[in-house]
Amino acid sequence: MRVNVQRIKRAFDLATAATGLAITLPFYPLIAAAIYIESPGPIFYRQRRVGRLRSTGPGGQSLEFDEFEILKFRTMGVNAEAGGAQFASKGDVRVTRVGRFLRKTRIDELPQFWNVFRGDMSLVGPRPERPEILRQLALAIPYFEERTRGVKPGLTGLAQISLGYTGEADPSSEIAKHLADLTNPFEIPEAEGALADDMRLKLLYDLAYCASLEDLGSFLRMEVEILVKTPWVMLRGSGQ
Repeated sequence: MRVNVQRIKRAFDLATAATGLAITLPFYPLIAAAIYIESPGPIFYRQRRVGRLRSTGPGGQSLEFDEFEILKFRTMGVNAEAGGAQFASKGDVRVTRVGRFLRKTRIDELPQFWNVFRGDMSLVGPRPERPEILRQLALAIPYFEERTRGVKPGLTGLAQISLGYTGEADPSSEIAKHLADLTNPFEIPEAEGALADDMRLKLLYDLAYCASLEDLGSFLRMEVEILVKTPWVMLRGSGQ
């Protein structure tokens, strides 16, 4: 059944990515102008990201990540990462005013329809991380790398419609009731509010989505729910 799910998922990705590009391309000049007026420089931002985790070698005993170059609208200043890769944080001063709006509405992700069309990503799936940041997260969070085992990263996903831009939980959400058990359970003052806690929450949602791919019925229900809720998340601007 998993093979059938993957084939259906890819066919759906191609159809929706082509439609998404056709619908959103007319808005690119307006978005580009807004970005450039505030912060002259490149309109698009390209960055290496980690894709699907797959088994390789004799008997599939080795693991290897696919890597690809993700495409986004630039939301930070031109030299925002001159000092190297950094985690995006809530209220990040590197983000421009236009960039903050693009992030809140997820408009900065629209160019990734091209990544979906190319097959680098899927329309729905865990968000792709940068290779250097993934290594840090895998050391801090057990099984974090498992979130994309056999699954392509997505343009939107269960974590994206359930959590904020950086992974923080909505105080009114169901999972917020369990934050004391899921984040900083030993109440270490120095660890309070650590970004790794938000990423642990993302991992829970990502693993739940991956589990839905084992059955065609659960996959279709999950996929439809995420796609229906994504526009509302964009309109509501429930991000950073």
